[in-house]
Amino acid sequence: MGRNATNTVLQKAKKLKSDEFYTQLSDIERELIHYSTHFKDKVVFCNCDDPLTSNFFKYFVSHFHALGLKKLIAACYKESEYDLFHTTEQVHGHFCEYDGNTSMRIINFKGNGDFRSSESVELLKQSDIVVTNPPFSLFREFVAQLVKYKKQYLIIGNINAITYKEIFNLIQHDKAWLGVNLGRGISGFIVPSHYDLYGTEVSVDNNGNNIISTNNCLWLTNLETEQRIKFIELTKSYKGNEKSYPHYDNCDGINVGKTQDIPKDYEGIMGVPITFLHKYNPRQFEIVRFRKGDDGKDLSIGGQCPYFRILIRNRLLVNSR
Repeated sequence: MGRNATNTVLQKAKKLKSDEFYTQLSDIERELIHYSTHFKDKVVFCNCDDPLTSNFFKYFVSHFHALGLKKLIAACYKESEYDLFHTTEQVHGHFCEYDGNTSMRIINFKGNGDFRSSESVELLKQSDIVVTNPPFSLFREFVAQLVKYKKQYLIIGNINAITYKEIFNLIQHDKAWLGVNLGRGISGFIVPSHYDLYGTEVSVDNNGNNIISTNNCLWLTNLETEQRIKFIELTKSYKGNEKSYPHYDNCDGINVGKTQDIPKDYEGIMGVPITFLHKYNPRQFEIVRFRKGDDGKDLSIGGQCPYFRILIRNRLLVNSR
C-alpha cells in the first residue's frame, strides 16, 4: 500500500472516532427538567444513541411514565473497523423501541444505522421529538434533516454552531433557539479510553469513565421554555456614556462588549456578543444580522475587527415610537 493510500485510511479511521463524545446523565437531567410538559403522548427518538449504553435512553426509560410518553426509540450507528490493509465485514447498527410495558428488544438494522439511512429516517418519520447528542462534525446536516421532516428537537452542539449560516438563520427567524444550559452549564462528556487526556478540564468519574469538559457547548431546541419569556433587565444608559459604546466604521450602530451592558435607551442597531442568544427574547429584541456591516464586510471599529457580533435592535423602543 502506497503512502497516499495509507494516509487516506488513517485519516478515515481517525475521523470515524472523532465524534465519540457521550452525554453524562447529570447534564441530561439538568436540561430535560425544563421541558417536561412537551412529552405527554409523544414519541421520542434518540437517533444517535446505542440503547445499550446511552444515557439519553436511560433517562427516558426511567422517566417514561412520569413524562407520559407514548413510545421511546433509540438507534445507533455502527461502522466497519479499518486497519492499514483491509476493511472488516459490515457491522450492523441497531435500535430499540419501548412503550413502557413490553420488554425491550434490540433489533439489528440491515445497514449501519446512520441517522441519514433510509431505515433511520423511517423511524424519524414515526417520531415527534428528537433528543440526542449528534456528531458535531455533521451538525448542519443533522439539523437540516430535522427541519426537512418538521420535527421538534432538543440537541447538543458546539457553541460555534451559532455562527453557521443555516443555524443562525433558524435562530434569526425564531425557528430555533438556545436551551437553558450553556458553556459550563454542560459539565462534560464521556470519551473513549483511547482519547488523550490532558489539561485541567479532564477527570475520571466514579465509574471509571474519562470526562472531558469542553465548556463550549450548548443545547439547541425548538421547544418552548420559561427562559424564552424572560426579559433582559437593562440597567445601563447610552446617553451620557457614549464613549463606552463606539460606533462601527461600516455600520450605523454601536458596539456593546457584554450583554449586561446593552443600553436601555438606544433605539438603533447594536452589536452584541454571540452569547447574547442565551438570553434572547424575541419580544424584546430583533435580530438584524450576523457579523457583517452595511458594506457586506466584517464589522470594524477604527479599522480593527472586534469579536464576532450579532446585530440587534430593541424591539420595545422601536415599537413605542
